[in-house]
Amino acid sequence: MRFHYTFQKVVDLKGNEKTQAEWMLSSALGELQAQERSLDELTFQRSAIMLSLQNAAEQKAPMAKIREMQEYVEYLDICIARKHTDIRSAHQEVLKKQDQLSTKVLDEKVWLKAKDKAETQFQQSMILREQNELDEMATVRFAMKSL
Repeated sequence: MRFHYTFQKVVDLKGNEKTQAEWMLSSALGELQAQERSLDELTFQRSAIMLSLQNAAEQKAPMAKIREMQEYVEYLDICIARKHTDIRSAHQEVLKKQDQLSTKVLDEKVWLKAKDKAETQFQQSMILREQNELDEMATVRFAMKSL
């Protein structure tokens, strides 16, 4: 006789939910990394334009050109500020997904522990049943010898 857990479909579902939560966390982490790379690129662009602006000023470039570069730096500053907001949001999403994953992991552990407990009880009852059958066979043999 083999062990069959009545709630195996629930255990499977909890495992699937945990896997889905892992994927969601992975996706959120990917988004956070993408936002951070985007910020790095904006920061690099700002540094490069600032260097160009400094060179333009030293070489007495036309005022219109210098003003255009300054406006681009201001635009990049706005983009960088927005990117910081995006990164904060992405970080909050990662924390939320980590919390959800923790909940799913705990839920799965509870069901797996219940399954293990049921399996242990099943094995103990099988051992007891086997022992009773052996005892009964021994009693029958003893009774047959007595006759």
